[in-house]
Amino acid sequence: MPEVQSSDVKLQIGHILFIDIVGYSKLLITDQSQQLQKLKEIVRGTEQFRLAEAEGKLLRLPTGDGGALVFRNNPEAPVLCAMEISKELKKHPELKVRMGIHSGPVNEITDLNEQANIAGAGINVAERVMDCGDAGHILLSQHVADDLEQYPQWRPYLHDLGTFEVKHGVRVNVANLYSDEIGNPQLPSKLQAVRKHRAHVRWAKIAVSLLVLAAIVGGVFFFLRRPVPPAAAIPDKSIAVLPFENRSEDKANAYFTDGVQDEILTDLAKIADLKVISRTSVLQYRSGVARNLREIAQQLGVANVVEGSVQRSGNRVRVNAQLIDARNDAHLWAQTYDRDLADVFAIQSEIAKAIADQLQAKLSPNEKKAIEQPPTTDLAAFDLYSRAKSLLLTANFSATGEPDLRKAIELLDEAVKRDPSFFDAYCQLAYAHEFIYAVRGSDHTPARLALAEAAVQAATRLRPDAAETHLARAQYLYQGLRDYAGALAELEIARRALPNDPRLFELTGYILRRRGQQEEGLKNLQRAVELDPRNLDTLQQTAASYLYIGRYADAIAALDRALAIVPDNVETRANRELEYLCWKGDTRPLHQTIDAILAQGPSAIASAADTWFFCALAERDPAAAERALVAVGDNPCWNEDAIILSRSFGEGLLARMTKDEARARAAFEAARAQQEKIVQAQPDYGPALCVLGLIDAALGRKHLALDEGRRAIALMPVEKDVTIGSRVLQYFAITAAWAGEKELALQQLEAGLRAPVASLMLSYGALKLLPFWDPLRGDPRFEKIVASLAPKQ
Repeated sequence: MPEVQSSDVKLQIGHILFIDIVGYSKLLITDQSQQLQKLKEIVRGTEQFRLAEAEGKLLRLPTGDGGALVFRNNPEAPVLCAMEISKELKKHPELKVRMGIHSGPVNEITDLNEQANIAGAGINVAERVMDCGDAGHILLSQHVADDLEQYPQWRPYLHDLGTFEVKHGVRVNVANLYSDEIGNPQLPSKLQAVRKHRAHVRWAKIAVSLLVLAAIVGGVFFFLRRPVPPAAAIPDKSIAVLPFENRSEDKANAYFTDGVQDEILTDLAKIADLKVISRTSVLQYRSGVARNLREIAQQLGVANVVEGSVQRSGNRVRVNAQLIDARNDAHLWAQTYDRDLADVFAIQSEIAKAIADQLQAKLSPNEKKAIEQPPTTDLAAFDLYSRAKSLLLTANFSATGEPDLRKAIELLDEAVKRDPSFFDAYCQLAYAHEFIYAVRGSDHTPARLALAEAAVQAATRLRPDAAETHLARAQYLYQGLRDYAGALAELEIARRALPNDPRLFELTGYILRRRGQQEEGLKNLQRAVELDPRNLDTLQQTAASYLYIGRYADAIAALDRALAIVPDNVETRANRELEYLCWKGDTRPLHQTIDAILAQGPSAIASAADTWFFCALAERDPAAAERALVAVGDNPCWNEDAIILSRSFGEGLLARMTKDEARARAAFEAARAQQEKIVQAQPDYGPALCVLGLIDAALGRKHLALDEGRRAIALMPVEKDVTIGSRVLQYFAITAAWAGEKELALQQLEAGLRAPVASLMLSYGALKLLPFWDPLRGDPRFEKIVASLAPKQ
């Protein structure tokens, strides 16, 4: 790594409190999440935390299964904070926590997400001090103890323990802080061991145990559980191909550069002997800014990275690539290719094979053949394809997702028009049509499905045995026909030649989830995250999987991991607190988050306006709900899987909540006109009919509403689709309640709670607070159901 000049380092004194949960790695996953959440609440509830945060004098550094709080206001602050935490922990004997405190030099830095972070010797010493203790201990470095001893009020709390030898032979003098109310008066077990053995044996054992402990806890955050593997777990033959730099004078060639990088990555991903990170996860590490390769590799869980550049001028192209071992910054290989533009695909294949050779990866004849096959011979078609693929990569979590999808389809149509044999373009085209048809649900029509089928058929004609063809078929069978067995069979074939493609595991996870195999589906999504660790959509889907089985704490932890990547993502921030509301029936965290988002400007809330509306309804705040509906614009006011409620529906719901019956009826009539068109275009689609039933119930058309609700269940039974079938069943309970059929509504509510997939609309918070359920409110049976769902703590 390049040496950092001392003039660039801004050192300051930080007063550090290090915390971790003892024995965390031995806990069950659910217990881990619960204990992390509870500890987080305790820490944030301390007066010292709140004061320092309000003054802007607090930094939080996530480190293993603990965290560091760096106070910059008062050297006594971490000690007082530790005492507050210790007192509160007496009420929670299940939480085994130890703490270490030190004051020393720290260096404030900014990480890749532009978030404040802290490094330096002060942090290291505080951690080593903490590592000397057991559960309940508050240990101080000698420096802190000496400072406190100058004041009489602290002397009764201070108990010198002598010297410990910790990592790398470093010796630290430690004091134990305790009284009758706080801390642990027992001698730390490590010091007990020291007094029983000879010095040269005892210190070695402690050093080894600390190293083992560091390896175990190295990958989990205290406030966020980020999946960063310890160095020992990262395979040598693992690699990330970072975005290449566009050095062309024409900046419009940026898409061409992205395409070159993507093809190299795709070629490497076909090699089973390598672990290759997906393009979605490397997108954020754009060229043109300084890169900390070691940090990037650690975040992605790889040993090696590839960097490069592309310069296109006329009919010439220059491609530079270099392979770097990020663990020690060693340059393993580098090459510059200066050739005719027509040779660019050969260059990509040569780079992939050279990298595989440097990493000593075994390359089968089929893998070699796949790598050497160019995607197209038409460079203009390749440009169109590269632009389309970039749009598709971000469409699912982009504010312009729908227009981006449609633009990508236009580009791909042009690409295959130029080169009718462009196989990869047909695969992407099928995916785009299926996405609009099934995932976004904005065009769930036979015409859209026919376009997807045509693209799959074109790919099949060109390369019937290609793994990508089997993947395209699997996506079509799943998204278009709900043929789960057929899709899984195609995925099994595709897996043999696409070992590093996270889409295989992601799609398998979704299919198993829809078949009711929630745990197996979750495992596949977690495997997809390993190959695509910074894919926001996959992390959000992992959170959804936890929600489906009612594991709110784990769902929130998954969203915390997503927020570690995109801390300013409005939708994810709001969703995290929405899930907390549904879990605990507490609107305050969501309300505070929404206020913080609104403070950024009136347009900032756009992607979370529906969540704002949900919160306003829960708080029975008509003014806020009106503002939220304005922010919703023409988008839905609520969307849970395939149950999509329009803005007009939201207006009707709000008006009914405020007893404005004339406005409510007008709004629901408008919503019905919109929904009827959707049902006419998709007459056999259960969710659309389910929503129409809800609207008719709101309009007092009892028999029609109940008939539509029952037909929706018949069209989309749980046996056909566990997720959407559960939703149609669950929302029929609201239809029955609004139709005045209280007995039926209670029966459907109980059936909905027993459904294989849990619903936010049937959560404790929603049942307790939302006006959807007002017709049942006050009925002892309903209140008993609500009480039974209340969180146990």
